[in-house]
Amino acid sequence: MPLDRASYRSRLAEKLADSLSGAIPESTPRRVHGPVALPGKVTAVVGMRRSGKTAFLHQIRRERLAGGMARERLPFVSFEDEKLAGITAGDLDVLVEEYYRRYPALRQQETVSFCLDEIQLVPECEQFLRRVLDSEKVEIFLSGSSASLLSREVATPMRGRAWQVLIHPLSFDEALQQRGLPVPERPDFLSARERSTIEHAFVDYLRSGGFPEVQGLDEPVRLKLLSDYVDVALLRDVMERHSVSQAVGLRFIVRYLLGNAAGKFSAEKLYATLRSQGLRISKDTVHELLAHLEDCFLVRTVWIEADSERKRMVNPRKAYPVDPGLIPIFDRASAADTGRALETAVLIELERRGMTVTYLRTPEGHEVDFLARGAAGDTELLQVVSDATQVEVAEPEIRALEEAGRLYPRAVRRLLTSTRDALPRAAPEGILAQPAYEWMLS
Repeated sequence: MPLDRASYRSRLAEKLADSLSGAIPESTPRRVHGPVALPGKVTAVVGMRRSGKTAFLHQIRRERLAGGMARERLPFVSFEDEKLAGITAGDLDVLVEEYYRRYPALRQQETVSFCLDEIQLVPECEQFLRRVLDSEKVEIFLSGSSASLLSREVATPMRGRAWQVLIHPLSFDEALQQRGLPVPERPDFLSARERSTIEHAFVDYLRSGGFPEVQGLDEPVRLKLLSDYVDVALLRDVMERHSVSQAVGLRFIVRYLLGNAAGKFSAEKLYATLRSQGLRISKDTVHELLAHLEDCFLVRTVWIEADSERKRMVNPRKAYPVDPGLIPIFDRASAADTGRALETAVLIELERRGMTVTYLRTPEGHEVDFLARGAAGDTELLQVVSDATQVEVAEPEIRALEEAGRLYPRAVRRLLTSTRDALPRAAPEGILAQPAYEWMLS
C-alpha cells in the first residue's frame, strides 16, 4: 500500500541524511570521452544493467568533493527502495523541500549536485526534473535502467534539456585497475615480462568480459551471474517495460544474435526462422523486439556503410553483445575462439570513444569490419583478426583495408590482432598493424 506524504517525507529525509553523512562509495574510476555535464541540462547516465552506472554517480560525487565542493552539496537518493514504492512525481517536491529545509543558506546561492538513482521508477518524473532545473541553482545527474533513461525518452519531455553519458562494462584499462594490475603508460614499449602479463590479462578479459562484479570470479559462477544479468534485462527492461507477450520469440532472438556474435542478420530472415519454428509472430513484432534489445544495450548492431537509406535497409546488419563475456553463455563452443570476442571488444571500445560505426563493403566485394567516425571528423578503418600470422589469413584482410583506403584516403587504417605474436609478417606502408590491447590502452 502506498505511503502517505508524511511517510515519504520521513523516508526521503532519512535517505538524504544517510547520503550526506556516510562515506561516498569507492570504485574503479571510469573513463568517459567528452563532458560529463553541460550547463542547464540534466545528465542521464545510461547503459546495460550492472555495468556501473550507480558507481559512476558516486564517482561524480567524489570528483566534485575533490574539486572543493562541500559535502552537503552532494546529495544522493536511490529510488530502488521498497519503502518508496508508489511514490509519484508530485511527491518528489518533498525531496527538494526537505533538502533546503536542512540547508536553507544554499538555496539560490550555491550549486547543489543532485544524484538521483533509478528515478525512472517514479512515473512522469520528467516534469519534476525540468521544474527543479528551471527554479533552483542545481545540476542533476540521473542513472537507472537504460530502457527508461534513453535520450529520446528523457529529452522529449525535457525539450532538449538532457545530456546522455554512456557507461559500458569496464574497458580493458579499467579492468586492469579493478584487478590491481598496473596500466602501462607506453603499451607499445613493454619489456618481455610486462608484455606477457598484459597479454595474459587481455586474453582473460576477452573471455570474462568487463562487468565489474564478475572480475576474478571462477568460470561457473561468472557465467551464472552473467546469465542472470541477461534474464533481468529481458524481464525488466523489455518484457515489463514494453508489455512484451512474445517471450519465446524474444529469447530465441537473443540466443540467435548473441550465439552468433559478429555475424550478419536481417529482421526478415529472423521472422522467417521464427515462423518455421511454429511461432506466431509478425514482422512488426520482430522489428520491435530488435529495437527493445538495442534500447536496453544488451545487443549492439552495426549497419552497412551506404550512400542511400534503401541500400542500408536491404543489407544485413552485424550483431554484437554489449560485452565479450556474454558470448560463452550462448555459444560454449566459442570459448577457445577469441576472434568474435576480440571484434566485440573493439566495437564496444569504439562506442566508448563516441565513434559512429558502420561496416564497409568495397566495390571489389571485400569487407572491412569497422568504419568509425569521430565528432571531430576523424575517421578510422579497422580490420580485426585474432591471428594474422598465416599469409592466407592476413592477405584478404590487408587487401580489404587497401581498397577501403582508396575510398577514404584520410582514414587511419588499422589491423588489430589479439597478441603481438599474432601480427602479420609484414604490412604495407600506410596500414598500422598492432595488438588490439595496445590500441585500447593508448
